[in-house]
Amino acid sequence: MEKFNHYTVMLNETVDALNCDGSDKIFVDATLGGGGHSELILKKISKKGRLISFDVDMDAINASKKRLREYDNLTIINDSYVNIAKNLKDLGIEKITGGIIFDLGASYHQLTTAARGFSFMKDAPLDMRFNTSSNFSAWDVVNKYKERELVEIFSKYGEEHFSKRIARAIVNSRPINTTMELADIIKKSTPHVNSKIHPATRVFQAIRIEVNNELLNFENTLKEVVTLLDTGAIISVLTFHSLEDRVAKSVLRNFSLNCRCDRGVPVCCCGGKMLELVNKKPLSASENEVKANPPSRSAKLRVARRV
Repeated sequence: MEKFNHYTVMLNETVDALNCDGSDKIFVDATLGGGGHSELILKKISKKGRLISFDVDMDAINASKKRLREYDNLTIINDSYVNIAKNLKDLGIEKITGGIIFDLGASYHQLTTAARGFSFMKDAPLDMRFNTSSNFSAWDVVNKYKERELVEIFSKYGEEHFSKRIARAIVNSRPINTTMELADIIKKSTPHVNSKIHPATRVFQAIRIEVNNELLNFENTLKEVVTLLDTGAIISVLTFHSLEDRVAKSVLRNFSLNCRCDRGVPVCCCGGKMLELVNKKPLSASENEVKANPPSRSAKLRVARRV
């Protein structure tokens, strides 16, 4: 197996938001990845504190198990964060008493390991699965979706201006089996624009989101997690593109309202305000971090506290 390389973006800011120094509470890392956030949490909490970390990617889990082997107050679960509630219940945990971190998006390892098929910079089979045991991959999206379905996901998840041209070119070029084939088709079907962004970037992002059902999974889980938090517990959410940040902003802001009921309902039945926004505007990576790791320039951190 290739070495699992992953730069943990806004490491200190994301973990510091949890206020976990010396804590004996229960914390959750919804996206273990390379283990950067988990390791810092474990260094900060007391021996009586506990961390539950989730990931569907066995490469990430194997690397993190090795990295974090000295901590006996860590439980690593090979499952999607969409199943947090079930897994916590199985562990006999009713509430997340300390806090939870979401670090969204693909890891550096996933993006740069050719066999995973996330990148158009290395030729590989069309894959893009976070969970490699899943039967649904990028190949299915590219080769089986109808033209109008491709247009919809490229527009919705990639905010791609040339969705129709690209979708038509893909349908007319099938079968398409590799990342470089797809990137070449996208490049040829769009007008040349002076930009540092490769013309395939938005489409690859859109396909990745579709394959892993990222936005809907995140939105539903974030809503569920609010109800799992104990009073005072923290949600720390790190996003990497506007679509994820929009979901985080909307959900956290909605739960911070005094009432979430429809206006037509005469009496409030939603239970009232459940969150307090710690930062009303998202935090960004420092200038020094962006210089050291340019992709961190797109990161946004939103934090909220259960009330």
